[in-house]
Amino acid sequence: MAVTVAVVKETAPNERRVAISPEVVKKLAKLGASVVIQTGAGDPTHQPDGLFGDVAKAPDARSALGQADVVFKVAPPTLDEIAAMKEGAIYVGMLAAHTAPERTKALRDRKITAFAMELLPRTTRAQAMDILSSQAGMAGYKAVLIAAQASPKFFPMLTTAAGTVRPSKVLIVGAGVAGLQAIATARRLGAAVEGFDVRPEVKEQIESLGAKFLDLGVSASGTGGYARELTAEERAEQQKRLGEHLKGIDVIVTTAAVPGRPAPKIITKTMVDGMKAGAVIVDLAAETGGNCELTKPGETYVYNNVTIVGPLGLPSMGAQHASEMYARNLYNFAALFIVEGAIKLDWEDELIAKTCLTHGGEIKHEATKKLVEGA
Repeated sequence: MAVTVAVVKETAPNERRVAISPEVVKKLAKLGASVVIQTGAGDPTHQPDGLFGDVAKAPDARSALGQADVVFKVAPPTLDEIAAMKEGAIYVGMLAAHTAPERTKALRDRKITAFAMELLPRTTRAQAMDILSSQAGMAGYKAVLIAAQASPKFFPMLTTAAGTVRPSKVLIVGAGVAGLQAIATARRLGAAVEGFDVRPEVKEQIESLGAKFLDLGVSASGTGGYARELTAEERAEQQKRLGEHLKGIDVIVTTAAVPGRPAPKIITKTMVDGMKAGAVIVDLAAETGGNCELTKPGETYVYNNVTIVGPLGLPSMGAQHASEMYARNLYNFAALFIVEGAIKLDWEDELIAKTCLTHGGEIKHEATKKLVEGA
């Protein structure tokens, strides 16, 4: 087989996912690609080496990367990992280029063809490759379970010999993939659920899951499936109305995020001050600064009798299924350029062209090029 795909252990803190699955190993073989896996790479997902079948095992990351024509990864590669790759190899995975110019320079100088999967155009054809959506689903699910654990109340209504318990009132802020999964999960747990988003077109999706759409009278439909930035007047009006509404809410899960940019601040300190004692906020956007002004990424604490949770690495909390979905995403993308055991990059394909960060010693993504190299 002419093409070798390598997968290594993830070393980022609290990262338990792996960029391959036994299913994807078999699918890659049908494309004419062989796989080399670093020993123990699947252990955090409870997938021991034996589950991957008769694939090559490498004792360490350097050995695996040195053999690779294509590298699958979850967290962005370290500088040492980039140095271990063959010059001209292909990288497929997350890169977060805006956070690490040195990493982008290293990929450029090593002549790595690096595909940053977070840059993938969000088109119908790209849905099967969309890592942001597949991983956001797990994040939304886990965020609600964390909220239920942290709340001092039941989520469902209960009628007992000791009287009736009213259902918790749960508000999900943001109705992207994570938000919709959070709504569905909170509904399954029996809560009275509302969903809020500044894009009015998601009202139907929220209501289809059995939740109410919270209409604050502010519309901010944008492009690419994301909301545009609110004007100062719109933001002030939204915050005034939202602050009043939050006084009756038991649990808030915030999910509003835009890749490559800090999370928008939606829940202010003043709003939290007005919330009822025992309320809970789970801020799914903690990794990019948080939707709540008081969120401390990676911490859970109580402020004015309100519990504020800033979880990190939520998809890793469901590492096995998150890894399976992620591996399928990468396989579907790699199938665009691994053809009959050979690499054939079609630069006329917008999915390949627009997802590419570096190629042939150049930074191809214009925004990153300006950030790293200047105008």
